[in-house]
Amino acid sequence: MSPDLASIAEALDRALPGQVERDVAFGSLTTWRVGGSAAIRVRVDRDTDVAVVAEVLGDSGPNTVSGRVPVAVVGRGSNLLVADAGFPGVVITLGPAYEGVDLGDRVGARGGAAHSGAGGAPHVGAGAATALPVLARQCAAAGRAGLGFYVGIPGSVGGAVRMNAGGHGRETVEVLRTATVADLRAGGSIRVRDAASLGLGYRCSALGPTEVVLRAEFAVEPGDPEALRDELGEIVRWRTEHQPGGANAGSVFRNPPGDAAARLIDQICGLSGRRIGGATVSEKHANFIQAEVGATAADVHQLIATVRDRVAAETGVELEVEVHFLGFEPA
Repeated sequence: MSPDLASIAEALDRALPGQVERDVAFGSLTTWRVGGSAAIRVRVDRDTDVAVVAEVLGDSGPNTVSGRVPVAVVGRGSNLLVADAGFPGVVITLGPAYEGVDLGDRVGARGGAAHSGAGGAPHVGAGAATALPVLARQCAAAGRAGLGFYVGIPGSVGGAVRMNAGGHGRETVEVLRTATVADLRAGGSIRVRDAASLGLGYRCSALGPTEVVLRAEFAVEPGDPEALRDELGEIVRWRTEHQPGGANAGSVFRNPPGDAAARLIDQICGLSGRRIGGATVSEKHANFIQAEVGATAADVHQLIATVRDRVAAETGVELEVEVHFLGFEPA
């Protein structure tokens, strides 16, 4: 660890005792389970911690807080590939205090109203560290309809806001009402922002690398808990049948307009089963790349590049990567 990083770690330790770790393996922070270590990991346990982190790191620099050290906000790591050399900066994660779901009063077997916000629209709230399947299941059990598609997405509420996560014909932009966001470059100031201000597009948003989603509020409708549980069961069964398990990060490439990345990779280019080291293009769903035990981040990274280049050469389609890279040199 560089002297600069060491001094930052010491300052964070003093300000947030018990919430700072050094040299944390990214295998424990991402669903690919590969990659090197984060030089510093700081856990945010309360809203005021963000201002403390911002004060230690400073408030300048284009993609950093201080201009001296890179910063990354990591949720469940379900769309993140970290280089084997690791990340020479500060990784911010949210603690258990951000895992709650606020459903309001529970409803009976026939469903009922949730919280009513502006204009009487029913909604539920969730901390940004809440796993999306947990949110979906709790809403279903309480008779809150509209968020069932989240049961098949292995990310967090914060990641869903940042990436406009979607599946089964629905996206976050359709159900998100507001997000509470802290800005490290503005001293950790916190604002409640409506969905329209977040620039939500296809698997992207306008949120910057130093903005931290703390919680979100979603629109829901009354629903029958039993019917909603059946809906979730169908989604889980579909996912089990059509998508692989194990160490992967979901879809690697965005679907091009009017087509599917998996179709181009498999049916046109015949790349299902293609292997580099311990990384393999899934034969169950060609837009997934599996990392076997012993795989490296370099294996996965090289296989992604190989697939992208092959599809471009054979079809003329430039696939866009949906995965975020950390610690790699720009392509």
